[in-house]
Formats: sequence, C-alpha cells, structure tokens
Amino acid sequence: MSVPIEKAYALAKEQFAEWGVDTQRALDQLATVSLSLQCWQGDDVAGFDHDGGLSGGILATGNYLGRATTPEELRQDLQLAYRLLPGQHRLNLHAMYLETEGEKVDRDAIEPRHFQRWMAWAKEHGLGMDFNPTFFSHPRAADGFTLAHPDAAVRSFWVDHGKACRRIGEAMGAALGSPCITNVWIPDGYKDVTIDRSAPRRRLRQSLDEIFSDPIDPTLQLDAVEAKLFGIGSESYVVGSHEFYLSYAVQNQKVLCLDSGHFHPTESIADKISSVLQFVDQVLLHISRGVRWDSDHVVLLSDDVRSIAEEVVRGGFLPRVHVGLDFFDASINRIAAWVIGSRAVLQAFMIALLEPTERLKKIETAFDYTSRLSMLEGLKAMPYGAVWNYYCTTQNVPVGMAWLDEVRTYEKQVLAKR
Repeated sequence: MSVPIEKAYALAKEQFAEWGVDTQRALDQLATVSLSLQCWQGDDVAGFDHDGGLSGGILATGNYLGRATTPEELRQDLQLAYRLLPGQHRLNLHAMYLETEGEKVDRDAIEPRHFQRWMAWAKEHGLGMDFNPTFFSHPRAADGFTLAHPDAAVRSFWVDHGKACRRIGEAMGAALGSPCITNVWIPDGYKDVTIDRSAPRRRLRQSLDEIFSDPIDPTLQLDAVEAKLFGIGSESYVVGSHEFYLSYAVQNQKVLCLDSGHFHPTESIADKISSVLQFVDQVLLHISRGVRWDSDHVVLLSDDVRSIAEEVVRGGFLPRVHVGLDFFDASINRIAAWVIGSRAVLQAFMIALLEPTERLKKIETAFDYTSRLSMLEGLKAMPYGAVWNYYCTTQNVPVGMAWLDEVRTYEKQVLAKR
C-alpha cells in the first residue's frame, strides 16, 4: 500500500472517529455488499437465441466498438470488469444467453444443461448467479403480450418458459451454493387508450400462480416480480404495474423487485424500501439511471443512488435487500460502463455505512431538527475518497482512475479486433 493512501486514510479514520464512526467496521460491512452485474450491458441486450432486433420496449443506443457476440467474449469482458471491482459479486443472466451447441431450443424447452458453462465459469470465479426469464425479443411476444395474452396457447408457452427458468435458477443455486433470484418482468401493455384493464391483470395473476405452483427449494431459488410504470409500446397501460406486483408479492410472499428506472422521473424508490419490507421478507433492487424516462443510463454517484443506499443501511436492511444493476449503454466502452456503475453503487453504500446513523436517530427522536440538518450537511465534507482508496487497495483493485488504463489496454488488444 502506498504511503500517501495510508496517511490519507489514517487522517480520515480520525475524522470519522470524532463522529463516532468506526471506518474499519464500515468497510467490513461494505465487503458484504454483493452486486449482481447484468450480463446484457456487454452485448447491448442481444442474447444468443435469436437473430432479430430488440422488442418489448427495450432499446440500446450507440455503436461503440467491441460488442461481445459470443458467450466466450461476454465472459471474457465480464471477467475484466469483476477484476476491477472491490468485493465479491454476482452475475445476473437472462434466459436468452443460453448455449445450445447449435441445437434449436425454444424458450419453453430450455434446461439447466444449456447454462452449464455459465455455472462452471461462475463457480471458477467465486460468483453467485441470478436469472431472468426473457419475455421479449421473440415471435410469440411480437404483439406486446406474453403472460397476459388473450390467447391461451401463447400464455401456456410463456408459462412453460417461466417454469423452466425457475428450474434453471434452482440448478444455479445448487451448483454455486448461493440462492439464485429468478426475476419475472414482462412487457405486456397497450400503447394507447385502454378499455379493459382488468382482464389482462386477471390473466397475469393466473399465469403467475401457475408458474409458481411447482415446488422449488427456497434455499436454492427465490422468486421475484418486477413492475414498470410504462415502456415503449405500453405508454398508456402496463399490466404488471407497481400496485399489481406489490399486492401479489405481499399475498404470496415473493421478493419484490424495485427498479429505479421504472417509476416517474422524479420518484425515488428509496422511500418505498422501508414500506414494502414491512410486508415482504426481501426486496430486489435494480439500480439504473433514467434520463427523462426509463433510459437505463449508466449509474452515477448521484443523490438518488445515495438515498437508496442510505435507506437500506439506516433501516438495517442489508441482509434483506439484494442489489442488482440494470443499465445498458452502447455509446461508451461497455466494460467501463460496468465499472463506473458498480463503483458508484459501492461508493454510495460506503458513504451510507460511514454515517453516524444511531446518533442521528437519537437527535431526530428528540425533535432536534436543527442538529439533524446541520450534521447531515457537515458530513458532506468528510474525506470519503480517502476511505474508498484505502478500501480499493486492501481489495487489490486499482485506485482512482487507474482502472481505466486497464480497460483502454484491453480495448486496444481485444475489443478493437472483434
């Protein structure tokens, strides 16, 4: 460890101690924060089971060089991203990233064997895995409906896909010794004025009940459901709204997924966390950055992201909250996007963990709002950067902007040749 980093950290440690904060304890807790990195950032949500374009209101913009076009390339790129992040993390995989050795396998017939290479790779690198059914970019989703489709045959196809994905998630949990969260999101909805809002939701509820009817070991696989306010092609009505999935998760004790890009542009998911955790056991966060809409920009160390981390830490919810990323940007180096977003989220949790939360709670309970506000402002000037640099050094990852040098070298040696 360099002398300047050690000296800066020693001074920062003293400053935080004056606030009653143990920096080492905070860093020990930070090391338990495991991010689930989204595989689809590396290939612009293309997947490997179809040749058509994206559908379901999903759009990746940009044409930066080096997009991964094979599972091997995607794993190679991910491996570099993980190497540049402090801590031990996870992989979030979509069903369309299967490997079939050239065999034509439709989504209702996928099996754990089609993801064996992913599981073996994750095990080799000490990663847990999470999984997602892919209810988009498929001929049977071309009209914008899947689990809520009025055609029973189409619904049955997608129900079978959901069931298959849960079995795959269970296999991933068993192979890696860590429960796999299988998260259901569907694009179903109407672009314009909607007459019957009830029937599609009734069909969705029945489809979900059928998918979840197969018994799955919860120590190996957890079910999650994810809402959305609107999407491209579903601007007027989304079947799986927040109210729908919140009610479903509470009644059936499923993990509720809160995506920070799936609500109104000025609506934060931070305040929802302590509310929903009164009624469900666990929450899955998909942290993204919407710019005027659900545009899934790369996450930054913004007030919104900090408020999410603060809510989790202040409520003592770390053991009950799973943190995933959900953005995809094809306009910049894709590996850099992973690293920028992941580091931003980890820094947000570090800042939250360095807060004298119990002291602030006592002040708040005593109705001393003057001290509360002045302390929160005073904390903004604390030397968080010195603690972060020290943490990166202890985790054997590049400090500061040094990680970008590795990405640039990789871009020249690998990405530019694709």
